[in-house]
Amino acid sequence: MSATTDPMMQDERRRLGRVEFIAMMGTIFATVAFSIDAMLPALPEIAGDLTPEAVNRAQLILTSFVLGMGLGTLVVGPLSDALGRKTVILLGAVLYLAGALLALVAPSLELILLARVIQGLGASGPRVVSIAMIRDLYSGRAMAQIVSYAMMIFTLFPAVAPLIGAAIIAGFGWRSIFVAFMVFSVVSVSWVMLRQPETLPREARRKLSLGQTWRDMREAMANRQMQLSILVQTFVFGALFGTLSSVQQVFDLTYGRGESFPLWFAFIALLSAPAAPTNARLVMRLGMRPMIRTALWVSATCSFAAAIVIGVLNLGAAEFWVYFVWTVSIFASAAFTIGNLNALALEPLGHIAGTASSLMGALATVGGALAGAALGQLYDGTAVPLAIGAGVMLTLGAVVMRKMPRELPGGL
Repeated sequence: MSATTDPMMQDERRRLGRVEFIAMMGTIFATVAFSIDAMLPALPEIAGDLTPEAVNRAQLILTSFVLGMGLGTLVVGPLSDALGRKTVILLGAVLYLAGALLALVAPSLELILLARVIQGLGASGPRVVSIAMIRDLYSGRAMAQIVSYAMMIFTLFPAVAPLIGAAIIAGFGWRSIFVAFMVFSVVSVSWVMLRQPETLPREARRKLSLGQTWRDMREAMANRQMQLSILVQTFVFGALFGTLSSVQQVFDLTYGRGESFPLWFAFIALLSAPAAPTNARLVMRLGMRPMIRTALWVSATCSFAAAIVIGVLNLGAAEFWVYFVWTVSIFASAAFTIGNLNALALEPLGHIAGTASSLMGALATVGGALAGAALGQLYDGTAVPLAIGAGVMLTLGAVVMRKMPRELPGGL
């Protein structure tokens, strides 16, 4: 076989340097974190301006974005398998920009929620296709390691996103945050367009047809590893999104720390950030399944313990620190599980990585968004129902992991 047709040689030519590739993928992942976390400081003002009679509705600014992202995820993977990864990333960015522009000028909460759904639809392109790009070049534990390092950027970004959001809002008003979203998207997507070679060659692309897409989806969903990975990730997302959607209210209304919330949120992100590189180091030696199971059981235990301490014991000011540590555990559990679950799901499905990534992302994200929205609406002035709900979801995820098939040997 000649060098021009050797698949391994083609893969090497499509690879950037490892450091730049990880940084690029992490920045793409961070689009989602920025789109959610930078909105957190704006929720009180949005509630006061648009829905003063029902302040909990402002949380839907977050979950509507996640819902749109989940719905869009179902489409972009098959499109990227047929059209190529970079084309779909660019199309998604255009839709993301359109949603941000509509939110900038929308006069009502309902129209902003629609705009956020559109923005989420657009964000699904870079989010899903970046996972497919990684799978084009890596598999198994090596893929999990790359995703973990990229997730480190994703988990560090929340340390600065609320601070950036608060600064922008203080200087220009809460609507100006949508301009920042547009700038960030243009910069991150331009990096991919200019630097990353297309990872899916034309000869490896799938035919774009409803019949072929349906067959690929059926193949993906028939895989036991895929089925269980989706279910577990749904539980993880439900706990994460429920915690995120209510975290500003808990800091502000429960503990009276609304003004300093961006700094506290930064501390949470910084303390949970080491989970991603720790996973990247350990997963190559221990494997994906043990890492996921351990993280879920530990975080579920922390959740139930927090609910008992906050709800039963009278610790006064120390109660805040219990909530703080519990929130860190929720963020850390996501870093220890999401990348590994994606790698497990796509391990046997590399030939339809885009479609498989779409299915997993769509089902887990939509399910997690709905569960997280319901969990966030349980906020009653204390963190007790939030911690109990998250503990139940994480426990269910840990139980499901007992049925997960063993990963394939190797996987570079």
